[in-house]
Amino acid sequence: MCRTVQETPLLLHFTAPVMVRWPPFSLCLLLLLLSPPPLPLTGAHRFSAPNTTLNHLALAAGRGTLYVGAVNRLFQLSPELQLEAMAVTGPVIDSPDCVPFRDPAECPQAQLTDNANQLLLVSSRTQELVACGQVRQGVCETRRLGDVAEVLYQAEDPGDGQFVAANTPGVATVGLVVPSPTQDLLLVARGLAGKLSAGVPPLAVRQLAGPQPFSSEGLGRLVVGDFSDYNNSYVGAFADNRSAYFVFRRRGARAQAEYRSYVARVCLGDANLYSYVEVPLACQGQGLIQAAFLAPDTLLGAFAAGPRGTQAALCAFPMVELGASMEQARRLCYTAGGRGPSGAEEATVEYGVTSRCVTLPLDSPESYPCGDEHTPSPIAGRQALEAQPLLQLTQSVSAVAALQADGHMIAFLGDTQGQLHKVFLHGSQGQVYHSQQVGPLGSAISPDLLLDSSGSYLYVLTAHQVDQIPVAACPQFPDCASCLQAQDPLCGWCVLQGRCTRKGQCRRAGQPNQWLWSYEENSHCPHIQSLLPGHHPRQEQGQVTLSVPRLPTLAADEYFHCAFGDYDSLAYVEGPHVACVTPPQDQVPLSPPGTDHVTVPLALVFEDVAVAATNFSFYDCSAVQALEGAAPCRACVGSIWRCHWCPQSSHCVYGEHCPEGERTIYSAQEVDVQARGPGACPQVEGLAGPHLVPVGWESHLALLVRNLQHFRGLPASFHCWLELPGELRGLPAILEETAGDSGLIHCQAHQFHPSMSQRELPVPIYVTQGKAKRLDNAHALYVILYDCAMGHPDCSHCQAANGSLGCVWCADGQPACRYGPLCPPGAVELLCPAPSIDAVEPLTGPPEGGLALTILGSNLGRTFTDVQYAVSVASRPCNPEPSLYRTSARIVCVTSPAPNGTTGPVQVAIKSQPPGISSQHFTYQDPVLLSLSPRWGPQAGGTQLTIHGQHLQTGSTSSAFVGGQPCPILEPVCPEAIVCRTRPQAVPGEAAVLVVFGHVQRTLLTSPFRYTANPQLIAAEPSASFRGGGRLIRVRGTGLDAAQRPLLSVWLEADGMVQASRIQPRDPEPRRSCGAPAADPQACIQLGGGLLQCSTVCSVNSSSLLLCWSPAVPDGARLRRVFFTLDNVQVDFASASGGQGFLYQPNPRLAPLSHEGPTRPYRLKPGHILDVEGEGLNLGISKEEVRVYIGRGECLVKTLTRTHLYCEPPVRAPQPANGSVLPQFVVHMGNLQLALGPVQYEAEPPLSAFPVEAQAGLGMGAAVLIAAVLLLTLMYRHKSKQALRDYQKVLLQLESLETGVGDQCRKEFTDLMTEMTDLSSDLEASGIPFLDYHTYAERAFFPGHGSYPLQPQPEGLGEDGRCATVRQGLTQLSNLLNSKLFLLTIISALEEDP
Repeated sequence: MCRTVQETPLLLHFTAPVMVRWPPFSLCLLLLLLSPPPLPLTGAHRFSAPNTTLNHLALAAGRGTLYVGAVNRLFQLSPELQLEAMAVTGPVIDSPDCVPFRDPAECPQAQLTDNANQLLLVSSRTQELVACGQVRQGVCETRRLGDVAEVLYQAEDPGDGQFVAANTPGVATVGLVVPSPTQDLLLVARGLAGKLSAGVPPLAVRQLAGPQPFSSEGLGRLVVGDFSDYNNSYVGAFADNRSAYFVFRRRGARAQAEYRSYVARVCLGDANLYSYVEVPLACQGQGLIQAAFLAPDTLLGAFAAGPRGTQAALCAFPMVELGASMEQARRLCYTAGGRGPSGAEEATVEYGVTSRCVTLPLDSPESYPCGDEHTPSPIAGRQALEAQPLLQLTQSVSAVAALQADGHMIAFLGDTQGQLHKVFLHGSQGQVYHSQQVGPLGSAISPDLLLDSSGSYLYVLTAHQVDQIPVAACPQFPDCASCLQAQDPLCGWCVLQGRCTRKGQCRRAGQPNQWLWSYEENSHCPHIQSLLPGHHPRQEQGQVTLSVPRLPTLAADEYFHCAFGDYDSLAYVEGPHVACVTPPQDQVPLSPPGTDHVTVPLALVFEDVAVAATNFSFYDCSAVQALEGAAPCRACVGSIWRCHWCPQSSHCVYGEHCPEGERTIYSAQEVDVQARGPGACPQVEGLAGPHLVPVGWESHLALLVRNLQHFRGLPASFHCWLELPGELRGLPAILEETAGDSGLIHCQAHQFHPSMSQRELPVPIYVTQGKAKRLDNAHALYVILYDCAMGHPDCSHCQAANGSLGCVWCADGQPACRYGPLCPPGAVELLCPAPSIDAVEPLTGPPEGGLALTILGSNLGRTFTDVQYAVSVASRPCNPEPSLYRTSARIVCVTSPAPNGTTGPVQVAIKSQPPGISSQHFTYQDPVLLSLSPRWGPQAGGTQLTIHGQHLQTGSTSSAFVGGQPCPILEPVCPEAIVCRTRPQAVPGEAAVLVVFGHVQRTLLTSPFRYTANPQLIAAEPSASFRGGGRLIRVRGTGLDAAQRPLLSVWLEADGMVQASRIQPRDPEPRRSCGAPAADPQACIQLGGGLLQCSTVCSVNSSSLLLCWSPAVPDGARLRRVFFTLDNVQVDFASASGGQGFLYQPNPRLAPLSHEGPTRPYRLKPGHILDVEGEGLNLGISKEEVRVYIGRGECLVKTLTRTHLYCEPPVRAPQPANGSVLPQFVVHMGNLQLALGPVQYEAEPPLSAFPVEAQAGLGMGAAVLIAAVLLLTLMYRHKSKQALRDYQKVLLQLESLETGVGDQCRKEFTDLMTEMTDLSSDLEASGIPFLDYHTYAERAFFPGHGSYPLQPQPEGLGEDGRCATVRQGLTQLSNLLNSKLFLLTIISALEEDP
């Protein structure tokens, strides 16, 4: 619900911030804009204000409302950080060098200044918010807590006594609202800031009510001789029930340049600061204090650490020790003159005041616990209170807060990088148990780190946001393990409630094992330590015993129960042991397909809370058998379940469930039984004969079996089964029993004819009793079916086959490789035919040799030794490579050297056979490198380099190098040219070019390639174009001529319709062909990821200018990137144009010239300007770039606006173009050519004769007009002379007046000097006399006395005691004279006494 916020009106001359009266709708809109963005559901909230820097945070404890002081703003937030109200406090016209003013003329240097909030405090008694800003010398105002927009007090003309806060944002101001019996007082401490702040004390007591709020008149002020000597920098202000404390850094007077950390104490009831005491603080080995917080009984301080102060250390100072240190300093200054027992100075009066430590009666500290007028002040102890660091952090700390909860001290540290650290303080150590990033990285956390009244949430302020952070995020830990692993000292696991809670939220936290805390010894989550048994068959119920250590004790009427998934069973507890009954079979879930068991969660539950949980499995022995078809018995008795095998019935069962009279093979887990485990199963151990079976020949198979004693005495038949491709072939078998429990299974002889696509076919084989009861295979059993004809296409291949296959080359009918017994005895060929060469690659090579030559054919030898010395190329030996030889089919040999131009066939001559000669000839040729183009390119590479030469198509592979870097060759390699693309080079300079042909290289020595510095683009304009493209873009830079083919490219995201209708997938670099010129890049090509690339080639005008034309892009495509490609250098258009991105505008739309339609002619009258209407005409082009033609003539463009084009047509009708009857009106805008229809010139009408009467009348009129002009000229000249005479007269009068005034001023000044001389004639030559303090005091208090009553001389030795009393009295009198209140009282009494 939005409401109207009341504000005070604008004050005169902008001396106060502008207050705006927000209407309800405007505030609603502002609340919407400033509402925090959604956060993850972690119970936290956030507030941020765009473009606003936040300074301070305050909390109204009773209301829970938060107040944020910001630059030019004050915000009022709910506890959930929702905006409730806002006030505008700036900017205002101000200057730190001027006192607050009404009229800006009083401060000429004033200017519009942002108002940063310097102090933000809540006064609970008056329900007011105290806000002090940076402007107007730090004056404060009060606002209503219920609505910060309502100003309760604002000084219109503040005096210097009302200057409160520092007027410089970097200087800290801290304060406290202190209750007193009648009204709240304000204690404010601030650093030195600005040249007008020297008179403002560093610490002052100010009134919040009365005639002059925020004034320190009549109240205590820390008097400082010279504030700049000490330069206090305040860190924080705190208060307990009796005292207020201020933590700060300062140096010790002008002679001591070293800064130290201090804490000062003032009694809450001391409105005159008589009780001011400060002592130094030291964190051993660390730097100055950076942040502080007053926790119960402890002052926490974060000190700078590390070599540069970029780290932090946390120290704790017990308040008992701090109070004792301050009391010691006060006692020494009251009673011992500041000297300790050793005589050294341990306390003094600081800040350059005249007060000194004195020697009062020993009971003075107790008599005046908060000081008095005659006690010395301000007191500073010399002995530092030192503490050991509790914790070290790697980042500097900017904020500290602490919470005492559940008997533990938790500290919250905010660092300068925006991280919040939660620290558990126990004993003399601190442990960071959680860190999180709160603000943006690098945004320091403000010292205003506040806890809400319940201690549940922490409010964290950074420069741009306020966050509500849970102090303990216990609910976010879903289970016991995560709760204890978090090591949050405020969180623990409430066992019977089943959630992570704070101790006070767990109902039975005081009982043993009910609330588990991570810092307790042996604190472990409840868990089921063991199960007995660990699993159970699903077919029967049974009892399971759970062992749960440290189980909580329940009341007599409370019970645990076990939950097996959805089935509940009452639990019987005896110590740590819990007994439960498993569910019946129909309550157990089915096993998932392909498994032999189902696992369900087993939980020990109290009410609806799972105390401990584990998994429990129900197994099914029959499913074990089904999962392993090759060895069902071995799988059954070897599984992790207690399953047994019934061999005669081939069943896997649990317990003693085999049919009566049938032997049982027991699980391997059983003991004290003989027949157990996989070794006792009936099984096939392997093949008794060879495993190679030729196709087409009748073969006998025999298998070795054992453990068949289980079948003795029973009629049994056996079968062999072979899993052929697409067929399961069964063969009857007989059992041959041998000694012991072994035997042989003989399979019936069979001839196999499978369809084979490979040389050898593994075929699984197994044995069954009958046709269904399978015997186990001890391991995977296969027979190998092979066909000699597969993979042996020629005689050499056949003869090279493995001898165990029995393959021969058979010439019966169609020659082929066959199994030996299948070939008639006289048809076996023992000698293979001559070698046959089918192809040779390559056909050229360098004269040096060393080229790898590949020869393909058939009958090229059975082994490598057959061809080792059998190959020659052009009558030169060629040495074969053993690793690359393929039997009978391929030879790879290395050529020998030969003279250039040698040519001839390739020959393979295997011993005792005629040689094989190739039909192709091999030629030795010498490749020569002649020249390069281009001769230079950018250092980034990417230059398309053409190497010209002769015989460059030498060998099968070639590679190019430029300066040692590979230059990838672009196919194809032509006889007279090789094209490659250069790689990047480290530094510019020349690089040699070489080409490697096999193992031979050629270097181009006469023409090295030169790498130049990469081109730089410094300007590109214009930055817009129509989608039709073609607009000229001028690109300026340096070294632009180094790029061979500069491109302007555009990446676009195109939807599916654009890609399907307009763009076809293409190769970004189309394949070249020898002799053809390089093709221009295709207009648009499709890249991966749905991107289109449209490009145009730029023209290199000079080394500093490129001329590019914008590419045409399809309609509907979204622009992703526009960039220039200069070989390997890519530069975005925005980078080249100084940050201005390129924009494509929709193509212009022009209306036809004739309103009758685009085909109807437009009738043009001579001398008329053509006006063409349209839309978006100048969005992507300028007037100078538009060309308009009427036929063969040009219509000069005069004006181009968004909706109109004006052009001046030729005087006479131009000739039509393209053979049309009438000239066409065509508008050229880049690539766009818009024809708007034909133009027809109308004939010019003849001029009519001018009558003689009209000519006479025109002459008379002209004569009268000339006469009138002459008359007016004479009158104007007369008036001008009269005005000049009047001006000279006034000038003479002004000169006379100036002379008179000057004479009068000189006379008055002479009289003034005479009077000053008379008045100062009695003074000495040195000017106004100044008296020393002693003489001044005697004349003021004892006028007319010639003696020295202030220094009485003792009259004798008996007067020593009286002398000490007099000196003590005079010292007290001196202290009284330093008291402002005493002097004001005396002056008032003297004024009242006549």
